[in-house]
Amino acid sequence: MQPLSPAEVRSFANAFDRIAAGVSSVVFGKAAVVRLALTALLAEGHLLVEDVPGVGKTTLARAIAAVVQGAWRRIQFTPDLLPSDVTGVTIFNQATRGFEFHPGPVFANIVIADEINRASPKTQSALLEVMEERYVTVDGVRHPVPRPFLVVATQNPVEMDGTYRLPEAQLDRFLMKLSVGYPDEAVEVEVVRAARAGHSPDQLRALTDTEIVRTLIGLTARVYLADPLYAYAVRLAAATRNHPHVRVGVSPRGVIALTRAARAYACTVGRGYVLPEDFKELLAPVFAHRLLLMPDAQMRGATPHDVLNDVLNTVPVPTPATA
Repeated sequence: MQPLSPAEVRSFANAFDRIAAGVSSVVFGKAAVVRLALTALLAEGHLLVEDVPGVGKTTLARAIAAVVQGAWRRIQFTPDLLPSDVTGVTIFNQATRGFEFHPGPVFANIVIADEINRASPKTQSALLEVMEERYVTVDGVRHPVPRPFLVVATQNPVEMDGTYRLPEAQLDRFLMKLSVGYPDEAVEVEVVRAARAGHSPDQLRALTDTEIVRTLIGLTARVYLADPLYAYAVRLAAATRNHPHVRVGVSPRGVIALTRAARAYACTVGRGYVLPEDFKELLAPVFAHRLLLMPDAQMRGATPHDVLNDVLNTVPVPTPATA
């Protein structure tokens, strides 16, 4: 595969900077979160955002949709939500005397799955199947979802009553897990001022379109990743499996996710090649939610981030001579 030319890298970085600036104009003080969310979009992955209510999770997703001129839909997950409420249904048309497929809200470029852990496992699985396959199958007929396709699922870690925890196998289907977090004082003042002025994602001007985003996605596949860095990614995952605090480590799917994300991330910072530093930046967002810790380690207060810090400190980084 032909590597990216310097002109293509500059064009990619310029387009990304425009998109990121547009999103950041309503998502204040969260440049790192915006960059990671857009990296997931360009790597054709999906986001799980776990945070308390009111910190801008939905605003982030809506802003991305507005800036790339994509269709967005919001699904409020509740215990009585059915799989067909997500994917769509086939209805008999009296006029044509035939069955017609009525698409559900999952047929959009940006899908906000609000409080995904409040729906039943069957409904969760319906969404997660679309995320993996990018098709909806109803009555034996496959219907492709639009491209680009990004699911931003949210979870509230505080109110856990009446929720259905996502199993590890389903968590593994999310490219990244992010936390927006509370803003600092200066940023929160700007948020309050913007709310008073009526600023919202609905007022954002489209800075690109989905066709250009599809082109950018295609460019990420041509980002150079040296063979020693493939081995480095595998060793990072293997170190999580052998860590004494870990019961279930990162799977090969997680390694693939890390390399995909690293290719997109490298382009966002104006490079046509991946560095070990890209893996370090992405390790927590991509790997942390894929780790299942030992019960005794959890009781002692260990966290997935502690494990990943140990992994980074113990796995040798490829030198320029080998990479």
